[in-house]
Amino acid sequence: MENLFLDRAKQLEEEICWYRRAVHSYAEVGLDLPQTTALVAEKLRSFGLDPQPCGPGIVALVGKPAGTGKTFLLRADMDALPMREVTGLPFAADNGNCHSCGHDCHTAMLLGAAKLLKEREGELEGTVKLMFQPGEEQLAGAKAMVEAGVLEGPKVDAAMAIHLSVGLPDSYAGAVQYVRGTAANSGDMVRITVKGFGTHGSTPQLGVDAISVAAHIVVALEEVIAREVSTTEGSVMIVGKIEGGDTCNTVSGHCVMEASIRATTHERREFLKKRIKEVAEGTARVYRAEAEVEFVYGMPPLVNDADTCDELAAYCAKVVPEKDVQAVPPSSGTEDFTYVAQYVPSCYLNLGAGSIGEGHQCSMHNPGMVPEESVLPTGAALYAQCALDWLKAHK
Repeated sequence: MENLFLDRAKQLEEEICWYRRAVHSYAEVGLDLPQTTALVAEKLRSFGLDPQPCGPGIVALVGKPAGTGKTFLLRADMDALPMREVTGLPFAADNGNCHSCGHDCHTAMLLGAAKLLKEREGELEGTVKLMFQPGEEQLAGAKAMVEAGVLEGPKVDAAMAIHLSVGLPDSYAGAVQYVRGTAANSGDMVRITVKGFGTHGSTPQLGVDAISVAAHIVVALEEVIAREVSTTEGSVMIVGKIEGGDTCNTVSGHCVMEASIRATTHERREFLKKRIKEVAEGTARVYRAEAEVEFVYGMPPLVNDADTCDELAAYCAKVVPEKDVQAVPPSSGTEDFTYVAQYVPSCYLNLGAGSIGEGHQCSMHNPGMVPEESVLPTGAALYAQCALDWLKAHK
């Protein structure tokens, strides 16, 4: 099949891959990405755009003057993860960080889309807002940019984000997959501090064993998911970290647990938060201890707008074969594009960049993950085609 955006993106493949490799080599984490944001701003200016800071990220506009017609937002995240890369790639970062979630590719695809859209700017029936976002892994970047006004000036009417998918059975190169409705779970990090009373190991009756109490809390929390939540829901609660005690021959008077909870709806999220507090505090009291429950950070589920997804899926089918554009079940991951999607109709979709069957054994957040670079022009063309067609349909 022929597509003008895809044909042009393939001509730019070497350039788009260079963007990816440069960002990959920087592998900056968190909200402050000085090298990455400098590169993005430099390239946007070279295309004839005027990048501006927006909170910790960068925004640029292409198309008609702001306020003339609707505004469609395209978002890419830019941050890496704090893990040492084991891919052996010649452009791997040497700072102990790693782009093992594909954000280097997302940045490259949106830069490619920026160039494609600028070259055909006269065809745009409105404004495309390009959102380059840090801090997705901390679930903080999108929120910070929304608070800084990324959805205003001009006001955003709809939004889209693409995330690569690698190392899964169905993440074959070129597959475009989306969820109609809840696309990603809510995510909350919970810290439970158990306070007992320390004593010598020879006199346990004089103390309150915080580690033992923590163990009872873990088992009790597992019952919440097993017996209080429907088996058809995608709710998850895990205790992933426990620290307590000082020596092997003392009863510990303190223990700190860290847990995560995920839910598919706002209502279920609030229920789980309520129950984790009740269960932890109640179990601790039974064993003469105290439990303090702190919700350290969290975010609501990502809910795709079904109508927007169906519309953009039709535009995606102009870039890839229709059979490769697929509505799929939701995942239990989390994604801070939530903070955009809760304010404007949005579509968050995945672009396959290598399945297990295609030899990609390492999936996201594995330091050995290597995406198929050949899909980067496809991603750039998808961004551009969806923006062009959405603005045309809503002029």
